[in-house]
Amino acid sequence: MARIITEPLTVEQLSVGDEWQSPGRTVTETDVVIFAGLSGDYNALHCNHIEAGKGPFGRRVAHGLLGMAIATGLASQAPRVQTLAFLGIQDWRFLLPVHFGDTILVVSRVAGIEIQARGRRGIVTWNRQVLNQEGKVVQEGQTRTLVKGKERPRASEGDEANRPG
Repeated sequence: MARIITEPLTVEQLSVGDEWQSPGRTVTETDVVIFAGLSGDYNALHCNHIEAGKGPFGRRVAHGLLGMAIATGLASQAPRVQTLAFLGIQDWRFLLPVHFGDTILVVSRVAGIEIQARGRRGIVTWNRQVLNQEGKVVQEGQTRTLVKGKERPRASEGDEANRPG
């Protein structure tokens, strides 16, 4: 059954096994040039047409970390979650190159949920797969985020239910 989500999800609205697919995004030469400038990584595999042609992929490819960065943005759209913090990368593998012109998308699956702070937040472990336009997994791994819980109404000072005894 398809879900229609209008507001970002809280941790209580997630369940282990839930899965979403992001929209796709085409990786362009411009993306690679901008990322090279931002990161300072001008490796010939990404920036030199002649030298990259002699390399293992036969042509220039996107930086692996650029693919991961784009995947992070795509994953933030599907599902939309009230993320408080990105906590870490548990594991990440670069399986196939991302070529200029490839369209990638992300499949995100909830692998674990640890409720914290009496439900005000929770740590969500995600399994992520980055697929290209051929459906091949080019990157995959596991990440953890801190997700907001539902707001709990605060009891007023005169509330009888909150008095000890």
